[in-house]
Amino acid sequence: MSDFNFLMLYAKLAGFKLLVCANRVHCEDEFSKMLHDRLLADLDGAIHSTRYIMALQRELLSGHDPEGMISFQLRGEEEILARRSLVLLDELEIDYDTHEYRINGGEWHNALSADCDGIEISYPTSVSVSDTEIGSLAAILHDITWETGIPISVARVVCD
Repeated sequence: MSDFNFLMLYAKLAGFKLLVCANRVHCEDEFSKMLHDRLLADLDGAIHSTRYIMALQRELLSGHDPEGMISFQLRGEEEILARRSLVLLDELEIDYDTHEYRINGGEWHNALSADCDGIEISYPTSVSVSDTEIGSLAAILHDITWETGIPISVARVVCD
């Protein structure tokens, strides 16, 4: 990512933040307001990361990195940003080695159950929210992903 233009990414993210703020004015229900608020918070985080990377790049260009710590930190921050995704509703984490799962960073739950019929493993699933339910924010979410490469998840966790 060293040849990547972080200033352009910053400009795109800031532009989308303004667009989401303007779009939030027209929200009529709490669900839509909540999605907008979470997206704004996530965009703020991505903007902060991008600004931090640009600050590290400036510091590296000043030539004050004799031990290579700034370049090491810069590579790490670039990797973190490259793996970033925005989760607007529920996040499901599954540990297949221990057969556990957790929802939204909460407590871990065991997916194993046993009875006289045998052992059953039952994980919850993520179900994407439809564009109709997301409303006018759906087109903005698609544009953000297209323009920035940052994936956005709007899904509910369903336990069977």
